[in-house]
Order: sequence, then structure tokens, then C-alpha cells
Amino acid sequence: MHLQLGAIDYAILIIYFLFVLGIGVVLRRSVSGTKDFFESGRSLPAWICALGFIGANLGAQEVMGMAASGAKYGIMTSHFYWVGAIPAMVFVAIFMMPFYYGSKARSVPEYLKLRFDEKTRGFNALTFAGMTIMSSGISMYALAKLLNAILGWNFHLCIVMSGVIVLAYIFMGGLTSAIYNEVLQFFLIVLGFLPLILMGLKQVGGWDGLVSKLSPVATNAGFASSAWTDSWAHTGSAQSNPMGIEWFGLAMGLGFVLSFGYWCTDFLVIQRAMAAKDMGAARRTPIIAAIPKMMFPALVILPGMIAIALHTAGEGGFKLAPKGNGLDYDMVVPAMLAHYFPTGMLGLGLTALMASFMSGMAGNVTAFNTVWTYDIYQSYIRKSASDAHYLAVGRATTVFGILASMAAAYAAAQFNNIMDILQLVFAFVNAPLFATFLLGMFWKRATGHGAFWGLVLGTVAAAIHHGLSLPKGALTGLKGGWLGTAMHTYPSEMAQNFWTAIYAWTACFVMTIVISLMTRPTKSDADLKGLVYSLTPKARDHDLPWWKRPVTLGLLVMGATLVLNFLFW
Repeated sequence: MHLQLGAIDYAILIIYFLFVLGIGVVLRRSVSGTKDFFESGRSLPAWICALGFIGANLGAQEVMGMAASGAKYGIMTSHFYWVGAIPAMVFVAIFMMPFYYGSKARSVPEYLKLRFDEKTRGFNALTFAGMTIMSSGISMYALAKLLNAILGWNFHLCIVMSGVIVLAYIFMGGLTSAIYNEVLQFFLIVLGFLPLILMGLKQVGGWDGLVSKLSPVATNAGFASSAWTDSWAHTGSAQSNPMGIEWFGLAMGLGFVLSFGYWCTDFLVIQRAMAAKDMGAARRTPIIAAIPKMMFPALVILPGMIAIALHTAGEGGFKLAPKGNGLDYDMVVPAMLAHYFPTGMLGLGLTALMASFMSGMAGNVTAFNTVWTYDIYQSYIRKSASDAHYLAVGRATTVFGILASMAAAYAAAQFNNIMDILQLVFAFVNAPLFATFLLGMFWKRATGHGAFWGLVLGTVAAAIHHGLSLPKGALTGLKGGWLGTAMHTYPSEMAQNFWTAIYAWTACFVMTIVISLMTRPTKSDADLKGLVYSLTPKARDHDLPWWKRPVTLGLLVMGATLVLNFLFW
């Protein structure tokens, strides 16, 4: 697919990139040390942090990945929001932020050091660094595909170009530059994609027309006619829905393990809340972000559902390109933009898409350079150096992170839905980590030895399960089965990811308890104050108006989410 852009489209894209780089130039003057570069000096208001919080998660993985999943799995993709995001975001605000912000930890691995010990921090720092590189590489792969479609350039050259663009403004402005660009990108994405949704719904005859057109999509795939438009009704068995997962695997694998594992432990999003000016603003950040998050399925999933309906019906000449044994779902959004948007609007839509890629790569690279500089370099390589030295290391690490992301982009190219590989990465890293956090926060008897070996064995359990299973129709390799003959075949990549996460979390949870009971605690109650829930003074919000109280706001958001689940049952 080659997108035909007019002069005004190119002008809009160029203006956007100049504006992004301009933000980096302006903010460079305020970056005088590592605290400014890595933490924004903890000076930003709650609403800026909230938009940065959600903008960091509104990268290519969400915009392209959720649209791809909407086409591949239907409205069941909404579970990534109403089950797999909102509850965990509320939990982060009420329970997790007092630990992170109150401890003044500069990163999630540093919190593990304070709660457990150095080796637990070190292991998590390495796995998290790998995860952010993989995640950034996924965004880079998606951006390279878009540049290839727009400019017709060689795919490898597009990989290099995407890395250079992101490197430029992170290198200059650090975290503040990334957050302010994420705020800009949030509005660009909403403005760029809302017309696409309205045009698509008009062509298919609104929601009722879309339901009718998705019926043959489901029946042709061997499911009930409403399988693409019901979120819970067909989860009685793994064989009765396109995602290939039953209700327990969905609720446990996505709704509990992967969801809480991501939102509670992923420094990429926690870092945005920790840039807030005070504890109250930090706690409100995830809940404020949850409000637009509830509405995002309409923005990012509907394009995929409309695309697969048009592709199957053959209306208006719309077709998705093939890839492997299926379709290239990752190109749903570019194909929809090319189909609906005229010159000028196409430039705006592509700018919004570019913004999502920039957000994803920048967010992961800024998280990577912080963890590498503080938790690996300063801890194990050079413990005592000047602030200027660590700032220089942080900037050098940014360059390395971009280069490593380029390699990860080629791994993402083996999947036809970037969301599938992203959840696989989370299953290996975030799933066991969440078990460690859960026990560390609420069970003061958990020891450093238990936490370390629990993390190691949880990661090993994920590797064993992945190595002994395969998704239906997949070849042995990156998608699994690499330990020999696959002992189990899952209906889809996503189902395999959810169960990989369940095995990893369970192994870590059980082994942490067992090993902790076999080893002696090394930290006193005084050491654990502010790190364990029962030993931490509770935040008092009675003097705040109701609309600033995290618990009240959280209950309202959870109630609205419950209503959405019932509406699309």
C-alpha cells in the first residue's frame, strides 16, 4: 500500500515535526541536572501528568495495535480497557502512588531495593530494560511501516529515520519534553481519529449496520453471528470466540495479572505520575487519566471492526493486505485513513498517527535511560560520580536505547498484530513482577531471597510455558514451541499470552511465599515503614473537596466502567 499525499499533507507533517523539536529546544534550557532530565523536577500539575500518563500509553501499540485487534478479535478487544486497565489504574491511585511518591524512589526497581534488597532490584532493572527496548522496537516497526507506505522508502531506511526523529527531542528535553509532547499527541490523536470513526460509521449504517455487517465475519470464521460484537457472551469456552480465551483466562490473565502487572509496576507510566508537584496530584493522576481511557475503545477499536466488515463485504473496494496465513492487521489504520480522508485531512490523520509512534518510542526510551542510569550504571558500574556525569550517561544511554530498539523492530515484524507480541513481552516481565509487588506491599514477612527467586522462577515458568505451546497455525520460534514438540496449541496468540502470564504470576507468587518462609527477614518494621501497607500512615483526604479525593473519584470511575461492561455484554 502506498499513500498518495498532497503538498498540504506534507506541510502538516513537517510543521508537526518542527513543533515537536521546538519543544525540545525550549525545554533544553531548563534541564540543568539529572533530576530535571529524569523526573521533571517533580513540578508538574496533575492534569498535565494525567495527560502524559495516558499519552505514554497512547502509543503505536494502542492506536495501531488496538485497531488491529479490533479487526482480528472484535469488540472483545474492549476488555483491554474496561477489564484490563480501569480497575488497575484506580488501584494504582489509591494504593500504589503513596508508596512510590512517598518513598521518593526514582524508579520501580529502586522501590524493590528499598522493600527487598539489591539483587531483586538488579534483576528487575535488567528485565525492565529489556521490556522497554522491545516495546520501543514495536513502535518503531509500526512507524517504519507507515513511513514506507507514505514515502515508499526502503523498510530498513524507515527504521533508521524513525529512530533519529525520536532521539532528537528526547536528547534535548528529557522527561519533561516527552511529557509535554505526549499531551500534544493526546489531542492530535483525538482530533485526527474522531472524523475517521464518524465517516466509517456513516458508511456501514451506524452501530446497527456494523453489527449486521460483522455477522458474516463471525460466521465465516466458524463462530456465532454476534461473536465480533459481544464482549462477554461467548466466553463460556475458548473455541466460541475469536480471541480463543474463556472467561477465567480473560479475567485472571488480562484483568488481574497483566493489567495490574502493567499499571502497577511499569515505570513508563508511573514515571509520569511521579513528576506531579505533590502527593495529592500524583494520586489523582491515574484516575483523571482513566476517564478518557474509558472512551478510547470508540476511538481505537471501532476502526478495526469497521475495516474487517468492509473487507469481508468488499464495499467501496476496501481491502486489507495479506500477511502470512492471515491479514496484515497492523495496517488497518493507514488503510482506513487512505480510504476515507481527502488531501489535508489525510495529513492531519497521519500526523495523529505519527504522534502515537513518537509517544510510544519516547516514553519507553526515557524510562529505559532512567532505569539504566540509576539502577544499573550507578548501582553496579560507577557508584560515585558527579551529577553532570550521570546526565551525560543518561543521554548516551538514550542513543543506545534507540539502536537496540531498531533490532527489536525486526522481531515485531514476525507478527500480524503488534498487540500480540506486546502482551507476550508483558507476560514475561510484568506478570511475575506483580506477584512480587503484591506480596511485598501487603505481607511484611516477604524476604529479599523470596522476592528474588520468586521473580527468577516466575520468569522461567513463563519461558517454559511459552516454549512448550504454540498458537494455532504458528511456526516454531518467536511464537513458541522452541523447547521441542508443542504440548498444547492455543486458538490464538493472545490466548497463549494470557495463560503464559497466569503461569508466570502463579509460580512467582507461590515460590516467593515458600522461600520467604524458609529464610529470615533482614528488614525491621522501621525499615519497612512507607513500603508495606500495614506499616504506612494512611493518606487522609477528608479536608479535600470530594472531586479531589482519590477514593471517591475511583468509585465513580469503577461504576461507569461496570455500566459499559453490561451495555456491551
